[in-house]
Amino acid sequence: MSRILKILRTSSEAFAAALMAAMFATFILQVAIRYTARMPWVSEHLPWLEPSNFGWTLEFCLATWVWLIFWGNAFVVQNRDHVTFDVLYVAAPPHIRRVFAIITGLAIAVAVFVSIFPTWDRFVILRLKRTATLGELFGDWVRMRDIYIIYIIFLVSISARYFWQVWRAYRYGVEEPDLVDTPRSKS
Repeated sequence: MSRILKILRTSSEAFAAALMAAMFATFILQVAIRYTARMPWVSEHLPWLEPSNFGWTLEFCLATWVWLIFWGNAFVVQNRDHVTFDVLYVAAPPHIRRVFAIITGLAIAVAVFVSIFPTWDRFVILRLKRTATLGELFGDWVRMRDIYIIYIIFLVSISARYFWQVWRAYRYGVEEPDLVDTPRSKS
C-alpha cells in the first residue's frame, strides 16, 4: 500500500511540475512575442509570429495557475507544510490535542464537504460557457467547466483528507508535536 501511495504522490508532484513548466514556457512565449512584435523584419519574414495569434497565452497561464494552486493543495502540499498558529495545541496535553484535532478536523471536513453540492450546481452554467481564447488553441470543446473542475476535485480531496485525519485521531490519537529546539542564549 505504501508503494502505491508513493507512486501516487510522485505522480501528483510530477503533474504539478508539468503545470508549472507549461505556465513558465507560455510566459516566456508571451515575452518573446511582445518584444519581437516591435521589430518590422519579424512580421515580414515570420508572419506566424503575429501577436494576434497569441492571445490565448494569457488565458492559458491563468487556467494553468488555477490548476496548479488547487492541484497542489489537494495532492502535493501536506499538513506539515502549512503555516500554523499552534501555541494552544502544543501546550495542551495529548488527550486535549486529540479533542482539538477531532473538532477542527470535523469542522473543516464537514464545511468543505457541504460546499461541494452547491458548487456543483453552479457548474451547470459553466458547462455552457466557452473560454475566450483557448478554443483557438485546443478547439471548440473547451468549456469553463473543464477549467474549473479542479476546484471540485480539490473540495473532494480536502474533505476526504480531513475525514481521514479525524478517523486517525479518534482511532489512534495524535502524534506528538514536532518542536524545533532553539539554542538558548547564555545570560
